[in-house]
Formats: sequence, C-alpha cells, structure tokens
Amino acid sequence: MKRGRKTNEANSSSSEDTIEKESKRHKVVEKKTIVVQSPDWANLLQDIILQVFQYLPLLDRAHASQVCRSWNQVFHMPDLWRCFEFELNQPATSNLRTTHPELIKQIIKRHSNHLQYVSFKVVDSSKESAEAACDILSQLVNCSLKTLGLISTARPSFMDLPKSHFISALTVVFVNSKSLSSLKIDDTPVDDPSLKVLVANNSDTLKLLKMSSCPHVSPAGILCVADQCHGLRELALNYHLLSDELLLALSSEKHVRLEHLRIDVVSENPGQTQFHTIQKSSWDAFIKHSPKVNLVMYFFLYEEEFDPFFRYEIPVTHLYFGRSVSKDVLGRVGMTCPRLVELVVCANGLRPLDEELICIAERCKYLSAVGLGECEVSCSAFVEFVKMCGGRLSQLSIMEEVLIPDQKYSLEQIHWEVSKHLGRVWFPDMMPTW
Repeated sequence: MKRGRKTNEANSSSSEDTIEKESKRHKVVEKKTIVVQSPDWANLLQDIILQVFQYLPLLDRAHASQVCRSWNQVFHMPDLWRCFEFELNQPATSNLRTTHPELIKQIIKRHSNHLQYVSFKVVDSSKESAEAACDILSQLVNCSLKTLGLISTARPSFMDLPKSHFISALTVVFVNSKSLSSLKIDDTPVDDPSLKVLVANNSDTLKLLKMSSCPHVSPAGILCVADQCHGLRELALNYHLLSDELLLALSSEKHVRLEHLRIDVVSENPGQTQFHTIQKSSWDAFIKHSPKVNLVMYFFLYEEEFDPFFRYEIPVTHLYFGRSVSKDVLGRVGMTCPRLVELVVCANGLRPLDEELICIAERCKYLSAVGLGECEVSCSAFVEFVKMCGGRLSQLSIMEEVLIPDQKYSLEQIHWEVSKHLGRVWFPDMMPTW
C-alpha cells in the first residue's frame, strides 16, 4: 500500500512537473509570437519601402523620407528618379504648380545620372520658364535619357528663346544619351544640324519623334532622320516637311513598318501658303510597306486652300477638320479615303451635308467614329447614314442643333431610330444652358 501510494505520488509529481514545463514553454512561444507581431518599421526591407514610395506623389514621398534615416536612404534610390516631370513657371506671375528650385538643384546634384524618362512642362508662356528648362537640360551631362518631352501648354515659350541657346542645351542630351527612343519637341527652334547630332548618337534606338511646328527644320532634315533611323515607328510633323522622298524612305526594306504617322496641315495666312502635292505612287509604296499604319491628318486651312488635297486616293485613317470645310471637299473625302476610321468636322456652314454623309457611309467601310460641329444634316439623311454604318459606329457625337427635322423624323423621334440601328441608346449632344 505504501509502495503504491509512493508510486502514485511520484507519477502525480512527474505530471505536475511536465505540465509546469509545458506551461513555461508555451509562455516562451507566446512571448516570441508577440515579438514577431510587433515589427520594427524602421528596419523593413528597403525594397518593400521602395514599392510603397513608388505609389506616393513626390511631396508625400518627401515628407515620408523625414521619418527616419532608412526611409531617407530609400527616397534617394535610383529607381525613384528614373522618371521625372519638371513643371516650370514664374511664381511671381502665376499660381500654377512649379517644381521647387531647391528640388531641381538636388536632382541635378544627386540624380542626373539616374534620369531616364524626363519631360519639361512649361505651364506659362514666359520666356523665363523656357530658359529655366534649357538651363536644366544643359546640366544633364551625365544623363542617359530614353525619353524626352518638351511641352509648352501656352505659346510661344521655347520659340521665344535664341535658337543657339536652345540648340546648345538640346545637343547636350543628344550627345550624352546613346539610347534615346522617344523625343517630343513640338513648337521648338530645333534645326537640321541638331537633328544630325540626334541621328549620329541615337539612330539605332529612336522609335518615336514628334516635331510639329518646328519652322527651322527642312524636308532634308527630316529625310535624314528617316534615312538613318530604321527603327522609327511613330512620326508627327507638319505637312511642309512631308515629301515623296520621305515616304519612300519610310517604305524602304531597311525601315520597320511605321505604326503612326501624324500630319498637321496648317495655314496661318490665307492665300499666302503654297501646298505641294504628294504623288499617289508614294502613298501606294508607303501603305504597301506599312499596311496597318494609322495615318492621322489635322487640317487647319481656309476654304480656298484645299484644292491640292483629296484629288486621288490617300490612305488616311483619322481625319480632323479644325476650320470650316466645304461640301465639295467633304464629297471628295468620301471618294478618296476608303481607309477612314474617324472623321471630325468642326464646321461646314448652312448647306446640308446629306449627300456627302451618304457617300462617306457607302465608301468608307471602316468608319467607326464621327463628330459634327457647326454643320447641318436632315434627320432622314442622318438616320440613313447611321443605318448604313450600323453598329460599327462606336462613337457618334452630333450636336442637336446640327439635325434638321423633316417630314419623316422630328427631333423627338430621331434618337429612337438611331438607337435601333446602333444597337445601343443614343441621344444627340446638347448645348449646356449655364
């Protein structure tokens, strides 16, 4: 009996010891778990902080960088400075946003060699803001940009600068950036010699070039680019730079297929601009080489200046008339633009465009977007136009004032008929009353 009691006591004592040990072990585990669940934010992996910073606006990122030394180090990591937009204006005369001068100094000092995707947005029309952009460009001697955009939201901006000053700053980038793929320099005094520098240093990488309204560039200058930059896929320029030689250069076997060609046909002074004619054979060669190209043409001409255009078939896909265009010209559009996808007419006058719209519907089998401004169309002709185009009209923007009621349809009835043929609910646009 005593031996049994001792054995039971021993077993009981052993069980109590085991329970106590297990209890202590669980407490240790609990304490360790609590430590794991309370991370030290200052010691988070830098790549995680970097990912968070990439979603923050610049000002918030700067504020966050003041939290601790680790976060400040992440703030200056190269990955955060590959893409940057300089916004420039004169704070004394404007309340618009601008990049702080101290930040610009820091970028030039610590991150100029990290910049790859850069744009300069001059948000006022002052010469001083354009000069500031050039000053920054001229200091990017250690950069290797992939994309550069010079954007003027108000004219004249860059065109007010001495040409030599602008060219000098731009050449710094052209010489030091050996892999420039995208260049947007609309409304700037860029010239032929500077384009030769661009080609000499970036001919293998340039894919996009936008340079509308650059009066110092000649057809020979843009032809030099096309001859040497065989990887060019997107090009935007004024009509006076377009030539048969340029189209043939873009159509050579060495050149890749162009994806986007934008042509601005602009006249500032009626009757004083002579527009040349591009040969049909040049357009044919171009479209044979690049059959899927988007050819976008913006016309800002006066009525008497349209004579050289739409006389034979051209491969335009997107056509915009920014000024009034005659019934005759629109009739020729229907006969000569079989690849047309989008048509926007700012104004026409007071003569209904019934026959012209029907002709366009008959011959432009790919038309999917139409916009009419100050024009007139009878309701019956408009319904017939929509019926012929059918559901492929994904965009149809017509002001209510454009539609003229007739014996067949009133303004109250027309939206039902048009909706039926479109396969979706449609209403004409209405002029705001406020």
